[in-house]
Amino acid sequence: MQLRWTEDAANDLEQIADYLFEHSPERAAKLVRKIYEFPAKLLAFPLRGRLGKKQGTRELILAPLPYIVIYSVRGDLIYIARILHGAQHRP
Repeated sequence: MQLRWTEDAANDLEQIADYLFEHSPERAAKLVRKIYEFPAKLLAFPLRGRLGKKQGTRELILAPLPYIVIYSVRGDLIYIARILHGAQHRP
């Protein structure tokens, strides 16, 4: 299995990082690293997340953080589509 990030997911992570560095600079680097590394757990268990709201997607909760990784599995590739805050309106 391989993990691939979409441009949207990379942009989401960048926006999350900007917010965290502005509001919690002492913890931001650690939190951003945790959010970035968390999807790698899917390499061992790609169907670990629950079924997504959009057909063909799955959702992995980053508990205890309030973020959701939206991803899809296609063959031996896992695509990270978005990283959203749990309270955020989903596109």
